[in-house]
Amino acid sequence: MSKKIDAKELVAKIERLARERMSSGEVIDLKSVRDFKNRKVKPSVLIIEDDETMRAALKRILESEGLDVRSAADGTQLGEAIGDKPIDLIILDVGLPWINGLELAKLLREHDSLKNIPLVFISGKTSEFDVKRGFEAGADDYIKKPFEIEKVKKTIRTLLELNKNE
Repeated sequence: MSKKIDAKELVAKIERLARERMSSGEVIDLKSVRDFKNRKVKPSVLIIEDDETMRAALKRILESEGLDVRSAADGTQLGEAIGDKPIDLIILDVGLPWINGLELAKLLREHDSLKNIPLVFISGKTSEFDVKRGFEAGADDYIKKPFEIEKVKKTIRTLLELNKNE
């Protein structure tokens, strides 16, 4: 059985090795060192939304914010969408086929490596009861459709920043 590699630890080792190699050269290109130091890894967002138009719209909105966006049409595509890359935030629709978003959120919250990832519902189910059920299922926020683009951007930025500091 192969051991799962912690991606953050691997990235830190690679960066350390690259810095060592840069500094061991006779001439250090200061611009290269600054570029390397200032480069940022894009936060990764997973969108699980069955409506193709909505999925594409959310993807464009989030990519315009400099995020790495992956998507799935439903829970059955989750494994393929996650792959082996880390995920920093999950956006989930409630009305998914096969396994609805509430059930999927509960499963995500029970999974050791996914349970602490911020989760946002974006849904057309807008009653107080629906919103309450979303938070009970483990949502960090619940955005009602139709939504304001700036509200989505602000919510995502806030949750990514809060999660980064934990």
